Amino acid sequence: MTTARDIMHPGAHWIPSHETLDRAAQLMREHDVGALPIADENERLCGIVTDRDIVLKCVAAGRDPSRVTCGDVAEGTPRWIDARADVDEVLREMQGHRIKRLPVIENKRLVGIISEADLARHLPDDKVAEFAQGVYARA
Repeated sequence: MTTARDIMHPGAHWIPSHETLDRAAQLMREHDVGALPIADENERLCGIVTDRDIVLKCVAAGRDPSRVTCGDVAEGTPRWIDARADVDEVLREMQGHRIKRLPVIENKRLVGIISEADLARHLPDDKVAEFAQGVYARA
């Protein structure tokens, strides 16, 4: 059985909700990623900030990224998956919520993140096509 742990990108990094978007952008550059899970004061997942969020919700809106926090742009209920979850459960979660990145949690701690690239590297073409159809097809 292939699990979330088997296909995830290990070593994902949190960013605290009180950190600013300019700091988030710096961390994204340092780690060569386009998204960071956002942690509350108890290191619990409270959202995800993406490079797109920084551009659309801050810069394009004329706001100062050194004054807007990650918590300010976090929206909705964050989705995540247990590290032991089967890959079919991973796909259902990502397709069902039309998300492209999924934090992987073990013992209430972030252990990795699954992105579209991880799916493409680890899954057969038919599963990747099914994922793309589920996430990108207009409802």
